[in-house]
Amino acid sequence: MKAAARPCSIADTLALVGEKYALLVLREVSLGVHRFDRIARNTGAPRDVLTARLHRLVEAGILEKVAYSERPPRYEYRATPAGEELQPVLLTLMAWGDRHLNAEDRPVVLRHRCGAELTPVVVCAHCGGEADRAGLRHDVRSPGWTTAGPATDPA
Repeated sequence: MKAAARPCSIADTLALVGEKYALLVLREVSLGVHRFDRIARNTGAPRDVLTARLHRLVEAGILEKVAYSERPPRYEYRATPAGEELQPVLLTLMAWGDRHLNAEDRPVVLRHRCGAELTPVVVCAHCGGEADRAGLRHDVRSPGWTTAGPATDPA
């Protein structure tokens, strides 16, 4: 019998956006690319896969379909407020890739409105301190679980 996996918001989020083309769709929408053909071109996603990902992102409330033509019916995809909240995730993924995969030749450099090159940092909304590993404490609220795993785990 397979043991139950840890209840986790990361796992729940990955179930929606953890597939490569889902994140690339979100990248394109955040860059201002909203139409199917251009999203397909820029992501390299097969059309059937892209159709499925877009449908799932719309169904989950991350994107919305907005009509831009009635004859023929044509739609573009826009981020909802929930989709906009994923922007920091994309920025930190990009920063990690820039540091660890593309340090010598970064494909895109982001600049903040102040003109400086953007280095995303996750901070506490309460005190403004950086959310680094040393400064975090886990308050496990799932019944029967601890930070190490199931509370009744014999191992």
